Amino acid sequence: SIEGLRQAFLDPESRIRLISDPVPEEHTELLGMAWQGGFLDEGAIRFNENLNVLIGGRGTGKSTVVESLRYVLGLEPLGDEARKTHEGIIRHVLGSGTKISLLVRSQHPTKHDYLIERTIPNPPIVRDENGNIINLTPEDIIGSMEIYGQHEIAELARSKEKRTRLLDRFVEVDFTLDEQKKNLKRQLERTRIQIVETYKEIRQVEEKLATLPGLEETLRRFQEAGLEEKLKEQSLLVREERIIKTADERLNPIRELFEQLQKQTVIDRAFLSPKALEDLPGKEILDKANVILEQLELNLGELINKMEKVILSAQSGLQEIRGQWTERKEVVLASYEQILRELQKTKVDGEEFIRLRRQIEDLQPLKERQEALKHNLTEVENERRRFLLEWEEVKAEEIRCLTRAAKKVNKKLRDLVSVEIVATGAREPLIELLREGVGGRLSETINIIQRHTDLSLLEFVAACREGGEALSRKFGIPTTQAERIIQAGEELLFQIEELELPPTTTIKLNIAAEEGDHHWQTLEELSTGQKATAILLLLLLESQAPLVVDQPEDDLDNRFIMDSIVPKMREEKRRRQFVFATHNANIPVIGDAEMIVGLFATGEPDQGKSRISPEYMGSIDTKAVREMVEDVLEGGKDAFETRRMKYGF
Repeated sequence: SIEGLRQAFLDPESRIRLISDPVPEEHTELLGMAWQGGFLDEGAIRFNENLNVLIGGRGTGKSTVVESLRYVLGLEPLGDEARKTHEGIIRHVLGSGTKISLLVRSQHPTKHDYLIERTIPNPPIVRDENGNIINLTPEDIIGSMEIYGQHEIAELARSKEKRTRLLDRFVEVDFTLDEQKKNLKRQLERTRIQIVETYKEIRQVEEKLATLPGLEETLRRFQEAGLEEKLKEQSLLVREERIIKTADERLNPIRELFEQLQKQTVIDRAFLSPKALEDLPGKEILDKANVILEQLELNLGELINKMEKVILSAQSGLQEIRGQWTERKEVVLASYEQILRELQKTKVDGEEFIRLRRQIEDLQPLKERQEALKHNLTEVENERRRFLLEWEEVKAEEIRCLTRAAKKVNKKLRDLVSVEIVATGAREPLIELLREGVGGRLSETINIIQRHTDLSLLEFVAACREGGEALSRKFGIPTTQAERIIQAGEELLFQIEELELPPTTTIKLNIAAEEGDHHWQTLEELSTGQKATAILLLLLLESQAPLVVDQPEDDLDNRFIMDSIVPKMREEKRRRQFVFATHNANIPVIGDAEMIVGLFATGEPDQGKSRISPEYMGSIDTKAVREMVEDVLEGGKDAFETRRMKYGF
């Protein structure tokens, strides 16, 4: 249209692309959205692939559109206040039974359209281009799409840990690193449990063995009284009985291993079934794996049967030996009873001597067990030390990845925003663990932990193992609190070693009024509006997924909207889809929104609905849309002219 040409020459940077300019990158985009039921009943919106702006007076449904997007995609709000607002809109404005439909286009690996539907309060479903329900989630399609409700950016700015998530899309994803982390966590937990259980068993064995010297001393006095010789055969019978029992006990671990193997011999080969392979061109080759696994299952079955026979044969043999020994025992007991009757005449308790001998014989194997436990403990401790070194290296690599991402951001937002990663910046996991594991007053300890720069968990644990004095000296923790941490036990120290203290992000904004000057201030030093400006500049940076923000101007300084936000928005909208709900004219007009959507409230305040009319959808080229922008965002032509004259423009 003529108006379109006029707008193009008014704003050539946004409207005109030279043949030498790079072709805009294809990206995931929202195509359209519709509602059945609720405040937006029968409403429908079509989206543009670039900048979309929702406008309307208060109560017309802008926030409801944003929260509908969040709900249909199954995305969770980041902040507590945002969560309350989201749940309130879904429950009270849209209401149970309302159906939200969203048409999405994914460009990778090839172009495909998907229809995502969700009826409150049910989970979302995904349909393909033929309308068939498919086994995908919205996240599989839209990836890392970001939606921020009213004031949610300001809420995000207050959390150092959540700020770090803003860098996720700039991190080069290493799936092997994530898998390595999960595996190391499992191994550390396993070794912790093994060490704690071994400690416990060693203590139990030591407690029992502590009685051995006293028993042996009593036995020595009996021997001096001549009972050893008189009851020699019965005394040796006690030792023989212990050998019989030990032989049977040696079969227990073999029985347990057999039971475990029995459960593992059936191999799941469903992934190699004819149906699973029918569409694969290499199915004839892959089917050979099925034959190999089938033969393995048969061979294992034969081995299990053979193992069962071997164990039963051993049990039978030991039972036969026990039977033979029991016959011998009865012969010895007959003569033993005769000796006891003779000892009673001399007031000597021969029965006590035999009980004493039996106690000592029962304790003797515990010495071997004690040595075996100590050997096992040393091996597991060495294994754990290796895992801890790997654990620290994996965490360090993650920090290096985030640091590289921060450098990318700093390069893209030079002179505007600066980002710095602080390793182990979030101390809450350690503080929470100490509260649970130690309890009592820890306020001074918590303050020290929060203020300590470059906190190393391994150094903290090492100081704990040196004792309360070392912990107090190295970290400044009050002596009484340090002692209580030590007394909490070794298991707590193991858990501290396994912790992950997430990194935090320090963000600075250049608030210099003059271009080229630098006056950097951290978020903590900035106003609410300046904080939101810094966060939004990060959000606007390159991504394949759409960005949706509800009324960002509520938390932004107007100067920064014009000087920083709108220019960055205009730059990025060719590479990424934006959806903004706003009252600020600068975003749709200066940002040159490709799609402006007007929302109007109809009916009574309590029972009214929102009206979304196709004639009020389009760019500023369209007369109806332009007049709506003048009326809704500028207060009408007269109001705009009055302001212009007062400003002297």
